[in-house]
Amino acid sequence: MRRGLHRTLASTLVLVLVGSSAGYAQESGFFDGIRSFFGKTKEEPVADAVPYKPTVNVIDAPRALRKAVTAASNLQSMRKSPPSGAAGLLRRARADIDQITAALYANGYYAGSIHITIAGRELDAPDILQAIEAARPAGPVPVQVDVTPGPLFHFGEITLVDADHHRPLAMAPTLKSLRILPGEEAKSTTILDAEGRITDFYRKEGHAFAKVVDKDVVADHASNLVNVTYVVSPGPAVAFGQVTVSGTEKVRPSFVQERVRIIPGEMFSPQRLADTRKSLLKYEAFSGVRIREGDKLDANGRLAVDVEVTERKPRYVGFGAKYSSTDGSSINAFWGHRNLFGGAETLRLDGQVSWFGGNSSAVPDANPLGYRFAATFGKPGILTPIDDLVAQAAVLREVTDAYVREAATLTAGVRRNYTDQFSVQVGLDLEQSHTQDSTGTRDDTIVGIPIDVAYDTTDNALDPSKGIRASGTFEPFAYLGQASAGPMMFKGSLSAYRAFDEDKRYIFAGKISAGTIFGADLLDVPPQRRFYVGGGGSLRGYDYQSASPRNAQGDIIGGLSFVTASVEARVKVTDTIGIVPFVDIGSASEGSVPDLNDLRYSAGLGLRYYTGIGPVRLDVAIPLNPEPDDAGYGIYISLGQSF
Repeated sequence: MRRGLHRTLASTLVLVLVGSSAGYAQESGFFDGIRSFFGKTKEEPVADAVPYKPTVNVIDAPRALRKAVTAASNLQSMRKSPPSGAAGLLRRARADIDQITAALYANGYYAGSIHITIAGRELDAPDILQAIEAARPAGPVPVQVDVTPGPLFHFGEITLVDADHHRPLAMAPTLKSLRILPGEEAKSTTILDAEGRITDFYRKEGHAFAKVVDKDVVADHASNLVNVTYVVSPGPAVAFGQVTVSGTEKVRPSFVQERVRIIPGEMFSPQRLADTRKSLLKYEAFSGVRIREGDKLDANGRLAVDVEVTERKPRYVGFGAKYSSTDGSSINAFWGHRNLFGGAETLRLDGQVSWFGGNSSAVPDANPLGYRFAATFGKPGILTPIDDLVAQAAVLREVTDAYVREAATLTAGVRRNYTDQFSVQVGLDLEQSHTQDSTGTRDDTIVGIPIDVAYDTTDNALDPSKGIRASGTFEPFAYLGQASAGPMMFKGSLSAYRAFDEDKRYIFAGKISAGTIFGADLLDVPPQRRFYVGGGGSLRGYDYQSASPRNAQGDIIGGLSFVTASVEARVKVTDTIGIVPFVDIGSASEGSVPDLNDLRYSAGLGLRYYTGIGPVRLDVAIPLNPEPDDAGYGIYISLGQSF
């Protein structure tokens, strides 16, 4: 055996848990992220810093293991932040033993050895500190890390026994459901994950106090097998008892109580707890929901539960901006209230000023300045706890290539949330507008009854990594401009997202949208209610609305139908930087059925900077089959993914 530090991993497994700074993203602000992106924060110099040069050598190991060991080494990852003094470097080297050991165990290697030297000396050499000091004048102190993984271990016997008698459990989860099977690679992470799944299994069966009280993990070096015994205490199956509400300040406690999904007397269910938390967190009034289970049963043998909410500050202000080389740019400011009358009622006032980048082809002399002032009100539980009132009134001036519109609008509806994923809304759509387009000026009245359906199983509003998002609107009109009563509009979209790895660094996203208006002639429909394609919201790389029907003079007039599709590969290069190659397809058509023979195509590359509140998006796209008057490229900057 070599002199100095040469550790052979013991046959009885000792699991080493390494902490992380995963909470940083949630605690860091958007502007802190912007500062770190555009310039490094000046760090205080370390007193008596000892620069060093590490070399990590993983002998006869597959590439994935070499990467895991290298990533686990603080000597390697912190090499640009020298420690203070010779003793600091020695401490860092010794700490690497546990870090690398954990990485070996996590990959199924239990018979490896780790050998570290500094300036050619073993870590336990009596003159190690003097050797480090002597090596400093010559430049970075050399640090050598040699790791011999040894053989890969596989799982042998996996057993679950009860804590009282150490006998096999009468009711137990299958090893397949625990994702730990004999013959598979014996990764320590698999052992830990199975422990959590054992607890989850019994809690789903009503055993609120279930836990794994111990586990015996033995690595057999003769057979290269790891045998695992979980000692489980399921505890009794229990029912829910009294449910209390705490933490409310401005919100009425009864509002929270009405939305609790926990039913006293019903069998304990973790799903009920999760549903309660999710049902409350969808309201802007709450920043957090903590559900505390009683540590013992009440006098009736039931489990009491306390639902503790944390309220947000009721008022907020903010601003935003958007830039597009094809769609125009805008800035907006807003003020909002999250709990107007004590029942999580919301009110938001928005003011937006926009600038259309070029001259409107339909109204060449139009002022390119636009505006929009809107008030949005929401009242949860307008009829029952699952029915929400949503209403918005706005006055606006909109400048586009196809038209210039001045209008007053009012939309209102009642949304019923059948589940956390599925909702249906029935409302009223009113608009009075004065519009200029290529045919002249017109005044239009619009009265419609929109029916909206939404289904969303995604895991994040701004940056989804899994699930689908579907929406559809069907709207019959009593008045639709110059069309008589009876026109109907339908539009819908479907998006899907899938991450190909656990860290969500590789995500495939796709979206398809389509719409149609039937029962009216094209020019009878107000210009703002026709369909247009082109620009950052539909077909990147093309001018705003440019992939739409035109009249004989070449002016954009819009269509009665459209179809668009997009696919993106969202790849994280680092934790904060990502690239997104994408392809867009689409066009609007004059008739009520989309013309699939007249589609436009574009492709591009996006850059993402990921912050705690969502990604900042920069997309550059070029048209693949442009018309002579189309722009050669488009640039888009905004917050959040494109869809």
